Amino acid sequence: MTDLVIRKMGFEFDEPVDFNWQPANPQFSVFCNAFTFVAVPFEKYIIKVVRAAQERITDPEAAAEAEAFLRQEAQHSAAHRRHMLALIARYPGLEAVYDRALARYDELVETESVEFNAAYIANLEATFTPLFTMMLNNSGSLLAGGDDRVAGLMTWHFVEEIEHRSSGLVVFNAVCDKPWQRTRWMPKTFRHITSTMMEIVAGFDEHVPEADRVVSAAKTLSIGLVGSELARPAKRAGGPGRAPSMLHGVPRKDLRSMLWHLALSQTPKHDPADQPLPELAFAWMRAYETGADLTRFTTADAIGKS
Repeated sequence: MTDLVIRKMGFEFDEPVDFNWQPANPQFSVFCNAFTFVAVPFEKYIIKVVRAAQERITDPEAAAEAEAFLRQEAQHSAAHRRHMLALIARYPGLEAVYDRALARYDELVETESVEFNAAYIANLEATFTPLFTMMLNNSGSLLAGGDDRVAGLMTWHFVEEIEHRSSGLVVFNAVCDKPWQRTRWMPKTFRHITSTMMEIVAGFDEHVPEADRVVSAAKTLSIGLVGSELARPAKRAGGPGRAPSMLHGVPRKDLRSMLWHLALSQTPKHDPADQPLPELAFAWMRAYETGADLTRFTTADAIGKS
């Protein structure tokens, strides 16, 4: 039986949402907004692919994992859609940005095999554990202090991505028992997600006034991001005429650990279940079990990290 929990969270975005919801770090605002705009079509894509894959899954445990995975992803799509619609209400041109991202994923469903699409999901999902572990371990510098509605949404999603970290691989293995094939499809996977994200941030630059986004969205997620984040601390901190880097508050050892585990995540025998995990994820899940309201960002200490 699967251990995944289906949590129906009551995120509300009735009041206006600023594009720059994290004023202390506008680059991170861009990243999370782009995450929302790719999350909605990607989660819809996951649902379509897993539904198709379920017809081939004969192992009961894999079937149960696939169903729970699908149900969690449906919750993610619905919640991020609320955030996305709040941004579209302020910047109507962003609807075309979403439509284009959705079309790119619909095209994959129509033109690629179930095996490839399952590999795409497994490859991308494998990156989320090291990426979001780094972010949750540094939630104080990244998520605190901004709009706690958006920060709460991101925290919940990051936690559940870590919780179902093996689900994509379970589905892939159930439909294509060829680990090397997943790795062979990795370059194609990341060309697609990279170009999709760059289209999204280009749309941000086109439709959101510079005064509201503060920084160039395209430059924020440019190919030079990794190099700038690994630069010496003084450079990452910014200076006159130079904004701090997006992850300037994250220790470089955390960044190096993330990059190492990102590389490992694409190897044929990688198992996400073996990855180091953030204590905040477990604290968050314990707090949820007690009935705590986690629809707004709550610090690790406040939800009982100790």
